[in-house]
Amino acid sequence: MNLPLPSPQGPDADTPSGTRATQVAALCWRLRAGAVQVLMITSRGTGRWIVPKGWHIDGLDGATSALTEAWEEAGVRGTVAPDPVGIYAYTKLLEDGTAQPILATLYAVKVRALMKSFPEMAERRRKWMSPRKAAQRVAEAELAALLTDFKPGVPTGKRAG
Repeated sequence: MNLPLPSPQGPDADTPSGTRATQVAALCWRLRAGAVQVLMITSRGTGRWIVPKGWHIDGLDGATSALTEAWEEAGVRGTVAPDPVGIYAYTKLLEDGTAQPILATLYAVKVRALMKSFPEMAERRRKWMSPRKAAQRVAEAELAALLTDFKPGVPTGKRAG
C-alpha cells in the first residue's frame, strides 16, 4: 500500500497549523480456534483501550518502528507485515496540556509470544479480544473501522525476538 504521508515528526516538533505529525502503530493479532484475536493495551494516561503506537524511530522503517512499539508497550514478539493495513487519525494530548493532531500508520504484527517482562509492563494492561469487540472499545472511528475490516494474512516481514 503506497500511502502519501507527511514526513515523520517527533513529539516536540513544531507542527504548522493544518498539518499532522505522524506515528506508527501495531495491530497485534493471533488465531485461536480459527478465530482472529487482537491484542489491545491501555493508555498510560486515561487507561482507555488502544493499540501500541509511537513516533518513528531514527534509522528504522515504519514497520520495524511499529514492531518496536509492540515490544515496548505490550511485550510482543512476532513478525510485522512490511505494508501498512491503513491509516487513522487521532488527537494526542501532550504533557503541556495542548492537543496535537496525529496520523498513525497501522502495521499488522503476527504475535509469536507475549513476554511477561517488557519495558512498559507496570504502566499498561493488555487483553486479547475479537476485532469487533476491540472496535467497540476504541475512541477513534477510523481505527475502529480498520479493526472491524481486518483480515490477516501471515506476514513474511521483519521478525523480533
